[in-house]
Amino acid sequence: MNAGGKLIDLSSPKVMGILNITPDSFYDGGRHNRVDTALLQAEKLLSSGADILDIGAYSSRPGAADVDADQERARLLPVINAIMTRFPEAILSVDTFRSDVARASIAAGAHVINDISGGTLDANMFSTVAELRVPYILMHMRGTPNTMQQLTDYRDVVQDVNLFFGKQVAILRELGVKDIILDPGFGFAKTLEQNYELLWHLETLHVHGLPILGAVSRKSMIYKKLGIKAADALNGTTVLNTILLLKGVQILRVHDVKAAKEAIALLQ
Repeated sequence: MNAGGKLIDLSSPKVMGILNITPDSFYDGGRHNRVDTALLQAEKLLSSGADILDIGAYSSRPGAADVDADQERARLLPVINAIMTRFPEAILSVDTFRSDVARASIAAGAHVINDISGGTLDANMFSTVAELRVPYILMHMRGTPNTMQQLTDYRDVVQDVNLFFGKQVAILRELGVKDIILDPGFGFAKTLEQNYELLWHLETLHVHGLPILGAVSRKSMIYKKLGIKAADALNGTTVLNTILLLKGVQILRVHDVKAAKEAIALLQ
């Protein structure tokens, strides 16, 4: 994967560290929503071995407050600038579904676009990614973060996710986008049972011949099933991350980088 001239070798699994700069994310909201605290967390994630930092300024948890594009940019750009000044070799992904925010973030120094909507919430996202020539993480979701939990009526969740990817990847290929990563979107428009059905059949996504990103870190599919809180879900996260690795996932998106790196090391 070519991220702004920085090559990422996905022949061995990589770790994407989550840097939420929102006040209301489900696990770490409000902890890193200032430039100074975001910079400290970036340093912690990188020193723990993160290969990529994923910066998010729009909380996608159900019921989170809506954030307009101007506010999203105002949160993101100072943090991107600060990280690239302090850690110029870092590879930054930006978690946004808006093409104008994506464009501004890449101009500020970011390298990868991570779109939770898979191109469904902004008609200009695919053409923007093609123009910018950046890697694109294509996630499966239905509706919006506020409506997705009512949109879980699938004929076959595994097949439907695969069909979605086939359609969207074809459009991206037609536009000339080369570096595409697939994210099945655990927790997005899926019931608890559907999340696990998708997990157990994740190997079917390899039919597209593209890298797969797995993002289960401290999610409700873990803590609700175990009857615990997100703060206590690291052990469950590591168990599911191990399954993801055994299913051939190339990138783990996590809050806890050290534990993910250790899981990878033990399986190599």
